[in-house]
Amino acid sequence: MSTANLLIEVFTEELPPKSLRRLGEAFSEGIFAHLKAAKLTTDSSSATSFATPRRLAVLISDVLDQAQDYPVREKLLPTSIAYDAQGNATAPLLKKLAALGHADVDLSTLEKSGEGKNEALYLNIIAKGAKLEQTAQNALEQTLNKLPIAKMMHYQVQQKDGQLADVQFARPAHRIMALHGNTVLNISALGIDAGNQTEGHRFLAPGVLTIAKADQYENDLHNLAKVIPSFTQRRAQIEAELLKAAGDDLVLMPDALLDEVTALVEWPAIYVCQFDKEFLEVPQECLILTMQTNQKYFALTDKQGKLRNRFLIVSNIQTNTPEAIISGNERVVRPRLSDARFFFQQDQKRPLASRVADLGKVVYHNQLGNQLDRTKRVQAIASGIAKKLNADEKLAHRAAELAKTDLLTDMVGEFPELQGIMGAYYATHDGENAEVAAACSEHYMPRFAGDALPKTATGTILAIADKLETLVGIWGVGLAPTGDKDPYALRRHALGICRLLLEKNLSLSLVELIELALAQFPQKEVQAQAKVADIYEFIIDRMRAYLRDQSVAGKPFTSAEIDAVLSQSPNYINDLIDRLSALREFNALPQAAQLAAANKRISNILKKTTTAIPAQSTKQLLQIPAEQALYEALGELTPALTASYEKREFVQLLKSLVALSEPIDQFFADVMVMDPNPELRDNRLALLQQLHQKMNLVADLGKLA
Repeated sequence: MSTANLLIEVFTEELPPKSLRRLGEAFSEGIFAHLKAAKLTTDSSSATSFATPRRLAVLISDVLDQAQDYPVREKLLPTSIAYDAQGNATAPLLKKLAALGHADVDLSTLEKSGEGKNEALYLNIIAKGAKLEQTAQNALEQTLNKLPIAKMMHYQVQQKDGQLADVQFARPAHRIMALHGNTVLNISALGIDAGNQTEGHRFLAPGVLTIAKADQYENDLHNLAKVIPSFTQRRAQIEAELLKAAGDDLVLMPDALLDEVTALVEWPAIYVCQFDKEFLEVPQECLILTMQTNQKYFALTDKQGKLRNRFLIVSNIQTNTPEAIISGNERVVRPRLSDARFFFQQDQKRPLASRVADLGKVVYHNQLGNQLDRTKRVQAIASGIAKKLNADEKLAHRAAELAKTDLLTDMVGEFPELQGIMGAYYATHDGENAEVAAACSEHYMPRFAGDALPKTATGTILAIADKLETLVGIWGVGLAPTGDKDPYALRRHALGICRLLLEKNLSLSLVELIELALAQFPQKEVQAQAKVADIYEFIIDRMRAYLRDQSVAGKPFTSAEIDAVLSQSPNYINDLIDRLSALREFNALPQAAQLAAANKRISNILKKTTTAIPAQSTKQLLQIPAEQALYEALGELTPALTASYEKREFVQLLKSLVALSEPIDQFFADVMVMDPNPELRDNRLALLQQLHQKMNLVADLGKLA
């Protein structure tokens, strides 16, 4: 057995650029996994993935040509079935051995194991280790079949015998290379026999390139064929060259665009182009999007984020005379920018307000009506929220009325990604209130995890209203998220509501918000299915996930701390971080553990009680000094606890509980709560219930025990 590096490459026509990175990774991982499973790799083996527009390849280090032989213990049959009454081998046993390829095995070597009815017959053999060539063949076939290819191409390949064979792959394949060290493996796939040849850059180094040894693959392609085979390296080079070409300007480099451009070139070259300054009159978001989406160009801005009339292109041709490339791209982009300018100018001829009625022609959901119906619901919710916050109801109502009208504009029709953004521009042009205009865009915020929140009060109100309407409505028609399926992004909407309420510190009842939204749906099925309690729990679950990512002084909140706060089913969630921070500070006190344990004990006692507990304990029924002392201590402390709670001074509230530590200890030492006298028992339970309520004003301290 010997080891060498293994190279496998599939050379094709240009592969789908948006999925090339994923294809390259899947190809590499698939081949490596098969070899590892066959024990043809070593502890030091590693896989290097390569992916260019015209090739998928993997280089795996330290691959054996044959795996070591290994012992196999195979269960055959129960002994009672394997042998007849005379002790002779039965037909089922002989058939089983033949199926395993061991028909000629010496029956006396078979192992009996177990006792009685559980006794069975086992075959013990030394199996031959897998051979690289056969394993590589299987690995290549199975990996190619499992690649994440959205749409296959069907084509024909001429075989050695002259016959045509039907083949399917992402793109037609032309060559396959399989080298173990300097040895070509006798394998095939996609109607092609493997060899040791590939092809270089289509324009800069056309023709066939022979790779003498697997180790030379990357260097030979780079030095002789003008190809950077590593997707990662090519991407890093493009990013560095873009930054260099930008100079003092900022270059907009979305990850998706970088990946796509990397997938379009084998030998990247960066060139600077420009467009007429007159196009800068168009909102820059439109220009940026058309350059990125349609042309795969990189826009440039100044330090303040204002668009320049320069842009960068990534070409697959490196030349000292790029004038033709530059002028060609400048010529191509002009009609695109002209279209954007035309859409912008045409849209401005008609005010957003005039488009409201047309929303009635746009279906929202077949069970929830059209976009106009939805707009009216959002208006009512937004007005209700504004009233609760003592904000401007008229602004909230107007913003909700106009928020979705830009969906009917030509610009958003061409670029749906600009919804909201264009609404803000058009509302400003129409002379709408500045907050109303801003809300047209802000109500989509946060669009994703970590996204910014609205800056205006009206935008914040509308963002909550819009998300509530979607959440309650879609939930009400039976489309609540299940498993990984969440087509209406309800989890994102719920998290957005959490962030808006908490980070904007809005004192709004979550239950009342859900009820407000639900009241806007006349549909019986929505009223039946959209249960307030269910939606509340759904939102709180998102809050739980959000809080896990938060911290105090760099220390994340623990699951116990989060559970302690959320188990109280908080109706107002704007102060949850304050509660957690206070809980963290309380937990550092020497008495914290004792108070938490006592609270847990009280919880367990109250849970086990099946009879109704009086709302208040009666002083006259307190007989033992320890219960009298606890009653007095709690009575003296209650006003301070209430005042601290009303002022949201949670740290002070929790620290005040320390005064109850000794009375509680003494109570449990001296008092039998479950007294045979029901009057005394209920009075003591009432005292514990009062105590429990005061201890849990901030969080369920028992969760910390």
